[in-house]
Amino acid sequence: MWQKQNNQLYKEYVFRDFAEAFDFMKDVALEAEARNHHPRWLNDWNKVQFWLSTHSAGGVTEKDEAFADAVDNLYEKSMEKRTVLPPKSKQTSEVKMYADGGSRGNPGPSAGGFVVLDMDDQLLLESGKYLGITTNNQAEYHSLKGGLEAAVKIGARKVHVYMDSLLVINQMKGIYKVKNRDLWPIHQAIKDTLVPQFKEITFTHVPREYNKLADGMVNKTLDSVKQA
Repeated sequence: MWQKQNNQLYKEYVFRDFAEAFDFMKDVALEAEARNHHPRWLNDWNKVQFWLSTHSAGGVTEKDEAFADAVDNLYEKSMEKRTVLPPKSKQTSEVKMYADGGSRGNPGPSAGGFVVLDMDDQLLLESGKYLGITTNNQAEYHSLKGGLEAAVKIGARKVHVYMDSLLVINQMKGIYKVKNRDLWPIHQAIKDTLVPQFKEITFTHVPREYNKLADGMVNKTLDSVKQA
């Protein structure tokens, strides 16, 4: 609940880590720009604090109360999108990971999504992440990075990656060179930081119709941001 302090509305939000807090702050920044009403805020690792007031009015106005409601809605949406880790009984050393990214406009509003399944095709976890304005290929790489990070968290030692992006799959397999400089950093980060954390990792290209779960996460995420 927002508190009134010194003619301001104050609230603190707590997240699991800095990355989750930063994603929330990006969404709030877009909302602030759209409303042309910018908060005083502070980020301390996994915490984000807000102080809302209208300087010209010398205190809290309806604009601040409306913005507070909007921030609460963005927080609820961020909680809905967060990766849900499975119970330990469902964690497994070998998993399948389907990843997909999409950009409405290319470049345009983009999101990455992934699902992780056990070897019996039981869903372990799923997640979608809004990426802001970027390209389709960048979104594809972000979905791969997010999925592999999630696989690491649940203790997977072997992961079989499936994507409908032939470009990303063949670049990860070393068949294609990475010619787009915008893709170099994330491609290298995946190869140097994430891939070595697995005992075995495979990359397989699949038709789009076999990647509907991950594609669904992308569209769900983009639709939720549009509605916000």
